[in-house]
Amino acid sequence: MVDWVKMNRRKIFDLSVTLAPHMPVWPTHPTVEIVPTGIASRDGYSIETLSFSTHTGTHVDAPYHFDERGATVDRLELSVLVNDGYCLSPPLRGKEITAEAIKSLWKPEYDGATILFNTGWSKKRAFTREFLYDFPGLTLDAAQFLLDHKVRLVGIDTLSIEPYEHKDFHVHKLLLGAGAAIIEDLYGLDQLQQGKRYTVAALPLKIQGASGSSARVLAIEE
Repeated sequence: MVDWVKMNRRKIFDLSVTLAPHMPVWPTHPTVEIVPTGIASRDGYSIETLSFSTHTGTHVDAPYHFDERGATVDRLELSVLVNDGYCLSPPLRGKEITAEAIKSLWKPEYDGATILFNTGWSKKRAFTREFLYDFPGLTLDAAQFLLDHKVRLVGIDTLSIEPYEHKDFHVHKLLLGAGAAIIEDLYGLDQLQQGKRYTVAALPLKIQGASGSSARVLAIEE
């Protein structure tokens, strides 16, 4: 049985971008449209229709994103999406987060946990070339380091887990090909303490056969 009194005393941090019309999205994706189709003063109820890519705002990439044989977002294990997690702010080498940088911060308790990378990039949110194209991300050796340490869910506060220049998407393919999942476009990771354990819940919509989905991502203080 859930102890709601104890739960209500925990701090809950929302790490999700608010979906809104004309918000910044991946450069080749359609912009967000949210259209009121029911208006309470006119119709007696309010309702909206939505139009945007499944990889819009804070979202989860499933293995199917780059592998037609991989798990779709509706088949991701809940034990992957809800797990102990830690936020790290490794030093950057230019636009890259390297294995060496992650290793310098790593502790044994991070093995098998969800790892969220705070680069500070979410503070730059805007339709600017810097935010859309110049963001940092993981190198291939960093992704392999995470897999070697049994990480199955990794997140970052940029539009992609790897720099925009990585047009081959090797980091995506390595992580997703190993059955891991990815959270992109996180927001507000500076609310979290580096190295402190949280329960991280990343809950995408259960869309049949989809490569990913927008998600509400929370960190719950232990």
